[in-house]
Amino acid sequence: MKAAAQTIRTGTMDGLISGLIGVIIFSGSLPATRLAVLGLPPLFVTSARAAMAAVLAAILLLMLRQKRPHRSDLLSLAVIALGVVIGFPLLTALALRSISSAHSIVFIGLLPLATAAFGVLRGGERPKPLFWLFSVLGSLLVVGFALSNGGQASLHGDLLMIAAVIVCGLGYAEGGKLARSLGGWQVICWALVLSMPPMAVLCLFTWPQDLAAVPVTAWAGLSYVTVFSMLVGFIFWYHGLAKGGTASVGQLQLLQPFFGLLLAALLLGEAVSWSMLGVTFGVVASVTLARRFAT
Repeated sequence: MKAAAQTIRTGTMDGLISGLIGVIIFSGSLPATRLAVLGLPPLFVTSARAAMAAVLAAILLLMLRQKRPHRSDLLSLAVIALGVVIGFPLLTALALRSISSAHSIVFIGLLPLATAAFGVLRGGERPKPLFWLFSVLGSLLVVGFALSNGGQASLHGDLLMIAAVIVCGLGYAEGGKLARSLGGWQVICWALVLSMPPMAVLCLFTWPQDLAAVPVTAWAGLSYVTVFSMLVGFIFWYHGLAKGGTASVGQLQLLQPFFGLLLAALLLGEAVSWSMLGVTFGVVASVTLARRFAT
C-alpha cells in the first residue's frame, strides 16, 4: 500500500512539474502571436505555425518509430486538432488584431475552468465541490487583476478570446484523456499530422506577397509559436495532464497570465506593477487549495 501511494505521489509530482513547464512555454504564446500578427495575416500565422509544426511532429514520430493511433482515437485527435491546433491559434490571432496582448491575457485566467469542466464531461473526473469554489475564486482573481490594468477595449476581440478559451479547454481536456493511452507527446504530434493537409493548403493561399516587408519581429513571433507553443509546450502539457490529472494540473494555468504579462513587458514594453506580484501569490494559494480537493 505504501509503495502504491508513493508511486501515485511521484506520478502526481511528475505531472505537476511537466504541466508547469508547459504553462511557462505557453505564457509566451500571446505576446509572440501579437508580434506575428502585427506583420503577418492571422490566417497565415495560424496555418503556417500548424503546417511547420506538423512537419517537425512527423519527423519525430518517424524517427522514434511510433505506432499509428487506433481508428477509435481519430475522433479525439480531430477534436484536439480543432481545439488547440486550429481553433485557439486562429481565434487568438484574430483577436490580437483588435486588442492588446495584456488585454487578451485577461481571458487566459478562465482556461482552468474550461479545462476542468470539459475534463469532467469527457474524462470522467469528479472533483470535490471545494475544488470548484477555489477554481472560481482563482479565476475571478486573475480576471479582476487583469481588468484593473485596463487595455484596449473591443467587444469583437473579447468575444473571440472567450471562444478561444472554450475550444482550447476542450482540446486540453480531450488531449489529457487520450494521453493516458496514446502518450503525451504522441497526442499533439498525431493531432498536428492530422491537421497538416488543410493547414498546408491554407498556408499557400495566404502566403504574404511581399516577404521583404515583413518585420523580423513578426518572423520571430511565428517561429516561437510554431516550435514552442505548437509542439514543445504540448509535449510537456499533455504529459502533465496524463500523470497528474486534468482537473488538478489544469489549475496551473492560473499562473499563465502572470508569466504572460512578464513576457509582454519584456517583449512589448508593457509595465509590470507590484500589485501583479501580490495577486500572483493569491493565485498560487488558489491553485494549491484547488489541488487539495481535485480528487
